[in-house]
Amino acid sequence: MKKIIVADDEARIRRLVCDFLASEGYEPLEAADGDIALELFEQNSDTAALILDVMMPNVDGWEVCRQIRKKSNVPVLMLTARSEEFDELMGFEVGADDYVTKPFSPGVLMKRVAALLRRSGVEEESDSRLPALDGLLVDETAHVVNLENKALELTLKEYNILLKLLSSIGRVFSREQLLDDIWGYDYAGDIRTVDSHVARLRTKLGDWGNKHLKTVYGIGYKIEAE
Repeated sequence: MKKIIVADDEARIRRLVCDFLASEGYEPLEAADGDIALELFEQNSDTAALILDVMMPNVDGWEVCRQIRKKSNVPVLMLTARSEEFDELMGFEVGADDYVTKPFSPGVLMKRVAALLRRSGVEEESDSRLPALDGLLVDETAHVVNLENKALELTLKEYNILLKLLSSIGRVFSREQLLDDIWGYDYAGDIRTVDSHVARLRTKLGDWGNKHLKTVYGIGYKIEAE
């Protein structure tokens, strides 16, 4: 199990990221500040990657990355609440491999982490196509959804909902899970937006949607194979 250090002084965000990492099969190591992150890195030489918040007390994310780069090329992803060009330049100057701006979608963050690990050789590139299901084929690399050899025009939210549901066929995903994963943990809108997006997705999927995209009343949604 690949170890990933998560350093953020906000416990809620740190816990959220760690929960998603664990669900993806990684072993998250929590650090409430930069000092702890550096200690964890020293104690775990097999660390596969680090996710560092920029603004932390004592030692910030920039300095942690600088110290890491003196001894290792391990992948580093920065979390920043700011989006100015200076932050991007600073991140790459200190040796960061990628950055994600808060607020972020945990699902997107997991994709960025997986991509970092693949590029670094920690994880091998795998087939980006999900297994076909009753004429539906999704190619994640090409970002294309084909139904019976015809491309579907989906919005980004609709595509991500479909991808999430297909990631675990038969599993029920609650509205709250879909909202956190796709809209972001601090989305302040109405949870009913999930219902409206799923309804439009089901319409675009036609007979396939009516057959496979199921509503579990009072809970959420799932994809059924049969």
